[in-house]
Amino acid sequence: LTPVEEVVRGLDDLVRAGKVLYVAFSDTPAYIVAEANTMADLRGWSPFIGLQLPYSLLDRAIERDLLPMARHWDMTVMPWGLLEAGILTGKFLNKPDTATRLNPDEIKLSEKSTAIVLEVQKIAQETGRSMAQVAINWVRQRPQNQMIPILGARTADHLKDNMACLDWELSAEQLARLDDVSKIDMGFP
Repeated sequence: LTPVEEVVRGLDDLVRAGKVLYVAFSDTPAYIVAEANTMADLRGWSPFIGLQLPYSLLDRAIERDLLPMARHWDMTVMPWGLLEAGILTGKFLNKPDTATRLNPDEIKLSEKSTAIVLEVQKIAQETGRSMAQVAINWVRQRPQNQMIPILGARTADHLKDNMACLDWELSAEQLARLDDVSKIDMGFP
């Protein structure tokens, strides 16, 4: 058996034994996920139903291959890193006055990253919502895939604020502005 075949077969055994209900991937290249799901499909094994991946306004790389692949296999995407360690909350636009996981002296935002954070800030001001809620809603409202964002709040107040994103949605115009400022070069003419 190949390593992928061995893992897929072993996970299918766990599903059939009732020890787990579903299987999913975390941070796995698209070609491995496609191989595993093709193998599961051809052999009647349990398919993988989800993908846990980093995704945010500052990191849209998964749009090139992983999101289209997840759509093809009807997989739910569970993105993490939505706020990029707090960068999308705006706290690194100026030197933070509270402790952070990242060293503020080591954070050097590129011109593009700064433009993205400033656009998030503008939309937060327009809506009367936090920058975190704006960034989370951008991910949550992605039209291409079923998304279940994974929140990385460190405090109860952060969690409460993050969860408040469910009380409202970004407008189509706001989504378009965020897409424009954060778009990635897909390499097409």
